[in-house]
Amino acid sequence: MEHTEPRDKAAGRDDTQPTPEPSPEPAPTSEPAPTSEPAPTSEAAPTSEAAPASAPEPSPEKKRRRPWVRRVGRTALVLALVLIVPLLAVETALRVNYMGDPADGTYTRGRDAMWLGHAWVDGRKKDADVTALARRLKDTGVRDLYVHSGPLEHDGTLPTSAYPRARWFIDAVHREMPGVRVQAFLGDVLANGGPEGLELSDDATRTEVVRSAEQVIDAGYEGVHLDLEPLHSDDADYLDLLDDLRGVTRQRDAQLSVAAHQIDPLPHLHSVAGFVADHPKWWSQKFFGQVARRVDQIAVMSYDTARLFESTYGGYVAQQTSLALEVTPPTTHLLMGLPFYYESNPSHWGHAETVAAAVRGARLGLSRTDPDRELFGLAPYIDFAATETNWKEFKDGWAR
Repeated sequence: MEHTEPRDKAAGRDDTQPTPEPSPEPAPTSEPAPTSEPAPTSEAAPTSEAAPASAPEPSPEKKRRRPWVRRVGRTALVLALVLIVPLLAVETALRVNYMGDPADGTYTRGRDAMWLGHAWVDGRKKDADVTALARRLKDTGVRDLYVHSGPLEHDGTLPTSAYPRARWFIDAVHREMPGVRVQAFLGDVLANGGPEGLELSDDATRTEVVRSAEQVIDAGYEGVHLDLEPLHSDDADYLDLLDDLRGVTRQRDAQLSVAAHQIDPLPHLHSVAGFVADHPKWWSQKFFGQVARRVDQIAVMSYDTARLFESTYGGYVAQQTSLALEVTPPTTHLLMGLPFYYESNPSHWGHAETVAAAVRGARLGLSRTDPDRELFGLAPYIDFAATETNWKEFKDGWAR
């Protein structure tokens, strides 16, 4: 779980002082100088036929450099236009996408989820914390908790020491929040994101991931929430893994849910991003649909978008919601992630990626694409970084 400095004043010559006038040249005479006193050849007086002094010719070197400088300038201008014009067009389109009013009734369906940190299952949290969490979630529509219970080892195994207090937490949730499910949030870094990581192409590794899923369900979890990153679009090994996991969760009456990358905001953008970066930001819409058809729940990580303004971020979430709804079958539960944290960096500007903008964007996308969709919700990320403002904007904008 993707400022400008004020410009210095230009320094220059002080042009407020008057420029001294040149001394006048002596007027030319019509008579030749006396022969008895010939003028020195080096200082001969100008005559009426003398040509005016001209500026020195530029050196051949300067002449050769001028076309080269002009070509560089033109190339820089073209490159700037190629980069800036599409960017401005995208930003304008997103701002327009944020306009309008969401449809009536596009509020919580009581099918929201929330990502929780590891402290809930490693012994740091107590009964009083669960009571406080229940109070916080009351009347919000949150019905699934993805509690971090890993990470997986790179070979796909999961040590039981990673979640020693899982049984206590699950029982406490059932007692304090009847009807709320607890799913094991398991993840790992994939090998395609660096020199080390989980290798999906390895059959033995995928088998161990399935065994780890069986393991947490046996421990009392009511589902498995998988988050493997960075996951390239069209990864057939990932689809095979989901097929195997779905067989296990269905057999045991448990949920299978995944955290999903964002969808291409422009056609084939994932291909460009995958070529220039090891960490792909987007999936193709087709691949998103293939994943969605294999799981019970799919949660879009619709944050860390690098958007600079609330309006363009909200417009982006509206676009992502529509794209996801178009390919998610009505039998799969779609969730849009909310940024319950505040950071400011090139991938996430806290003043722009607000919960209010994300909620409104999700409602706009839902309104325009499938306003009657029942299996739809929002998913805040993450509990330990949430602010009071995050909670207020979530409740005021969505949990009505």
